[in-house]
Amino acid sequence: MSTPVLQVEGLAYAYPDGHQALFGVDLHVHQGERVALLGPNGAGKTTLVLHLNGILEAGAGSVSVSGLPVTKGNVREIRRRVGVVFQDPDDQLFMPTVRDDVAFGPANLGLRGAELDTAVHAALEQVGMVEFIDRPPHHLSFGQRRRVAVATVLAMQPEILVLDEPSSNLDPASRRELADILRGLEVTVLMVTHDLPYALELCPRSVVLSDGVIVADGTTYDVLTDDTLMSAHRLELPFGFDPRSMRGLAGR
Repeated sequence: MSTPVLQVEGLAYAYPDGHQALFGVDLHVHQGERVALLGPNGAGKTTLVLHLNGILEAGAGSVSVSGLPVTKGNVREIRRRVGVVFQDPDDQLFMPTVRDDVAFGPANLGLRGAELDTAVHAALEQVGMVEFIDRPPHHLSFGQRRRVAVATVLAMQPEILVLDEPSSNLDPASRRELADILRGLEVTVLMVTHDLPYALELCPRSVVLSDGVIVADGTTYDVLTDDTLMSAHRLELPFGFDPRSMRGLAGR
């Protein structure tokens, strides 16, 4: 098999207060995969994500993206390769217009003029938000702001798109629209979510992190139908939702 686009080897991390959040995590994600990262609150999911683009530095072990180690010296290129979309789009959008927000990252990479305009339009096209290019982000709905937040990352042409709870606070229509967008992207996706039906719909593979270690890595269908695993790690399906009824649709 080809070299993983994301390679995490023996990753361990303790916060300054002594709390050990990760204990030797191994994770490999290959180009084009869509992988859900599941687990209860406090499992270490956010800590893991913060290592992927150099916000946190590994206490032990290593992280690399397409063979490039995540180190302080490489952090600028790593943050181009690994784009993180935060749970709250207002943490990501801070410029006067949608155009300015989406242009911010590519402009920092040195893009100017027509090349920058092309990158901005292409990213907004991918999320269906071109018509809002001159609108102030705070005039948009929550779902629209989340799509613009995704565009700010896509404009950097990342190799990996990391999404933190992408379906949270979305109404059903916005949730479906975002799923359609994510399904159509030609980029490797790592999706951190508590929304298990969304994981089943979008991600053929799921990894379960619990108490700082990976306790399961398999098809999302197999993970969600393993009642013992689900119960042991505080993962609960919505009332009335049965993954078995969606087997043919999972992770398309």
